[in-house]
Amino acid sequence: MIESLLCELKLRKEYLNGEKIETIYFGGGTPSLLEVSDIDRLLNGVYEHYSIDSISECTLEANPDDVSNDKIKAFNKVGIDRLSIGVQSFYDEDLLYMNRAHNAHDALRCIQIAQDAGVENISADLIFGFPMLTHEKWHKNIETMMKLEIPHLSCYAMTVEPKTALASLIKKGNEKPVNHEQSAEQYEYLMYKMEEHGFEHYEISSFSKPSKHAIHNSNYWNGKQYIGIGPSAHSYNGISRQWNIANNIKYLHGVETKQLDFEQEILSREEKMNDQILTQLRTSKGISINAMKEQLFTHEWNLFDQKLTQLTETEMIQLKSENIHLTQKGKLFADWVASELFL
Repeated sequence: MIESLLCELKLRKEYLNGEKIETIYFGGGTPSLLEVSDIDRLLNGVYEHYSIDSISECTLEANPDDVSNDKIKAFNKVGIDRLSIGVQSFYDEDLLYMNRAHNAHDALRCIQIAQDAGVENISADLIFGFPMLTHEKWHKNIETMMKLEIPHLSCYAMTVEPKTALASLIKKGNEKPVNHEQSAEQYEYLMYKMEEHGFEHYEISSFSKPSKHAIHNSNYWNGKQYIGIGPSAHSYNGISRQWNIANNIKYLHGVETKQLDFEQEILSREEKMNDQILTQLRTSKGISINAMKEQLFTHEWNLFDQKLTQLTETEMIQLKSENIHLTQKGKLFADWVASELFL
């Protein structure tokens, strides 16, 4: 797999048309299982084939059960300067429910190991809105994160994907369905507590101390080009989106034969505009009204402006400093609000 990733890096070196690489992100699975030498080889592959001035952020997703102090220090030496730790919850019963391999002790230990190893730029994930998570437990999870002095927090509402084991159990009545009112209450509490602790709510699911925003993710929300390497990895070059095949064996075969197996979608003008609306609305910067007015045809702008008026009246959005922002209420319905603004 490592050899195939290195080969794909080389085969697709023209994909970004010489645009400079600013950030690198190891994610989408369990990259912390890799040997440090593997990470080093992959980083060198990027440096060899892509245009780089300097890397402003290099993130590695880490599972709480497979890191050690020595390994984190070694990762840091080869260039990893940010860790994203998939905590999800500090309660064992919740982690079992989510079918996670680690336990609450592992989660605490992983964060403390990273801090002891000198890593200051740490992000942690939490999940809310699932039946077992009482408000008391949710409050404790947030409180624990604050005591650990984590500078960046990503929090996601539990979603039940079709054709999953959980979806089947809910359908059979063996598990409770997700309660959207519970999710909304826990999200509202999260926003309140993060503001109280001096965190910036800079994207729907993302909270950070000043200067600790995720640069990689922010670039994605701002529409910058990116390339994804490996099975299931997605890429965007301003013209099209494409994603590699998910099957590992077929992926390896495609790289070996230099016939990469992927699907592609050429984006229309309307699709590009809708992507811009969807991603920018999620951020604290919001959507520039002037930029939208410049990009839209007159009849499109008139319709867009009408929708702005309607959404303002229902207190889903607010207009300030020539930008469109979600209100606290609007953040609970962000995807729906964006769809209302779509061309």
